[in-house]
Amino acid sequence: MRKPFLLLLTPAAAIIVAAYLLGAYRAGNEQLAQGQRQLQLMAPELQSVLERFETLPFVLAQQPDLTNALARPKDPEAIARLNETLQTIQQQAKVGALYLMDRNGLTLGASNWDQPLGFAGKNFSYRPYFQAALRGDAGRFYGIGTSTSEAGYFIAQPVRRHGEIDGVIAVKISLAELERNWNSSEDPILLADRHGVIFLSNRPNWRYHSLEPLPPSALAELARTQQYIGRDVTPLARNPGPRVTQEVGRLGWQLMIFPSQLRVVRSGINWALATALLLACGGVSYWAMHQRRRRREERLAFDRELESRIAQRTQQLSETNRILRTTQNEMVQAGKLAMLGQMAAGMTHELNQPLAAIRAFADNARTFLERGQPEQAASNLGHIGDASARMGAIISQLKGFARKDEAVGPVDFGRAVRSSAFLLESESKRRNVAMEIDTGAVPVMVAGDTVRIEQVLINLLRNALDAVEGIAQPRVSVVLSREGGDGVARISDSGPGIPQEVAAHLFEPFFTTKPAGKGLGLGLAISSSIVQAMNGRLSARNLDGGGAQFELRLPLIKEGAAP
Repeated sequence: MRKPFLLLLTPAAAIIVAAYLLGAYRAGNEQLAQGQRQLQLMAPELQSVLERFETLPFVLAQQPDLTNALARPKDPEAIARLNETLQTIQQQAKVGALYLMDRNGLTLGASNWDQPLGFAGKNFSYRPYFQAALRGDAGRFYGIGTSTSEAGYFIAQPVRRHGEIDGVIAVKISLAELERNWNSSEDPILLADRHGVIFLSNRPNWRYHSLEPLPPSALAELARTQQYIGRDVTPLARNPGPRVTQEVGRLGWQLMIFPSQLRVVRSGINWALATALLLACGGVSYWAMHQRRRRREERLAFDRELESRIAQRTQQLSETNRILRTTQNEMVQAGKLAMLGQMAAGMTHELNQPLAAIRAFADNARTFLERGQPEQAASNLGHIGDASARMGAIISQLKGFARKDEAVGPVDFGRAVRSSAFLLESESKRRNVAMEIDTGAVPVMVAGDTVRIEQVLINLLRNALDAVEGIAQPRVSVVLSREGGDGVARISDSGPGIPQEVAAHLFEPFFTTKPAGKGLGLGLAISSSIVQAMNGRLSARNLDGGGAQFELRLPLIKEGAAP
């Protein structure tokens, strides 16, 4: 009896080992797939943080205080005004620092000019972002500050005076909050640069180490740019294991997750234990059948008791497996809910406007139905459909945030005007403002992006509604026409017009005539940047008969262009 038992023990052990390997393999694949799904949620969030202030240095480069300081670097009054402007904008924008450098890299003014480790007087000509901006390109760089020893993401743009590059404006953004958010994950998460140097991680002892030994050329570049000044970049002591990687940003960064191998081992052990239990049950069953064949007549009662015990053990095993499956399903569901929560947090802000429009149109439709006006109710339902389609466009746009390119193509300018007016129709009625829309009989097709064009139009219309508030006979009109190679939309109002002292600063960032709490003064500056990006132009003037008029020009689609 002992010899057959030993002969069966070897294949049983082999089966248990195979079960462990299979369970670990399946769990490893599932962990990698789950890590990939997690990266697909984390990468857009990181990309959004990097892109949020992408246009800030470009807009600041238009500030007259910057060009005045570059023209008069020895004038204490000009430098003091520059420092005050940069500090105010830095506090409003909530960025790490803003600073202006001349062509030689010398910092003329900074938002932290009054701090012991301020940038004023420091020379940053060796930094790649300064060199890129001096060539006329947007400069981007991540590194440890040589003045503050605090790491940050730098974005720089050239400052032009009389058409020539006369200096560089830079913004420093801290990514520490993003890194702190990763601490809730038990899996190692890191962000590495194009050389493989880890600069953000929820494992502090990994920071400023490389995944692989760096070649001499990479070490020389790090030393030249002082990217990680004060840090001796060495490879990690051991290989972290399987990873999931996704490229983010414009500098070749790699976002990585290393799924926990403890869960893989635990899953393999569970599979091995389950297999061992099944083999044990099979062995006991075999032994019981063997004994029953030999002692069927004299031990029938014992055999029935043994079968009962086997059934009981099988039931316990099934209950254990059911509990394991339930627990696993609950963990998967919790993970899905966490992912949905992160996704919903990113979309809430962008979807508020069409949701408000849907709510207003729904209220109007209910009122029309109560009045027995089904045609008007049907029209409002159609508007709800348009707003829903706009929500779909917003969601599609949010999905594309990780891409560098924008969806530019043929846009029906008249339809964009009408859609924007519909979204503000309830507000205009609430304010008793007469809104007149004339888009003409012939479609005006321009080159651009529908969502961004509507964003500009809604901002201009909302400003017009604000301008006629308190006027005896408030009126806002939009007239669409063709002029040469442009499609032109003119938004006019019957308000008091644009004061002369305001007109010169109308498109400057952070300049506003609205009371505190009603705006930051970024609407027209951002709208102007959007229009310029689509090769268009945004201007304003006062009408002879009173009121103001904003003119939005966008290039027409050339005849024969693909729709």
